[in-house]
Amino acid sequence: MSFLFKKICIASDHAGFNLKESIKNYLIDKQASIFDMGPYEKKSVDYPDFAKKLAKRIKAKKSDIGILVCGSGTGMAISANKIKDIRAAVCYNKKSTRLSRQHNNANIIALGARLTKKSLSLKLVELFLKTKFEGGRHIKRVRKI
Repeated sequence: MSFLFKKICIASDHAGFNLKESIKNYLIDKQASIFDMGPYEKKSVDYPDFAKKLAKRIKAKKSDIGILVCGSGTGMAISANKIKDIRAAVCYNKKSTRLSRQHNNANIIALGARLTKKSLSLKLVELFLKTKFEGGRHIKRVRKI
């Protein structure tokens, strides 16, 4: 299976650890190149540290796109969006995911492990990685962010 992006990175906090591992394994099974930025065990960590580390990797163009997982997705998205040129979107269904890529050119999907079932999360990640930015009228808006 091919995705639009070659270099994918992923990170979580303790609440999102199990889902992060499931997403990582799912993508590896699909032959995706994925870089796990931690944590590497399920102990309490501070989500802003992992969100910022992943966002800075994307800003530096070491990865093309990112996946962040915490309890709700919100804390990770807020933290990642503090980094210039990062557009992290909390995605919770197919429409929110598709629009985050088509209209906002989101470069990070943020998922809530406590709110979104694993089966849906895997579908949303796949959709996020396959959806193109529409450009056009959306370009000037994204540039204003």
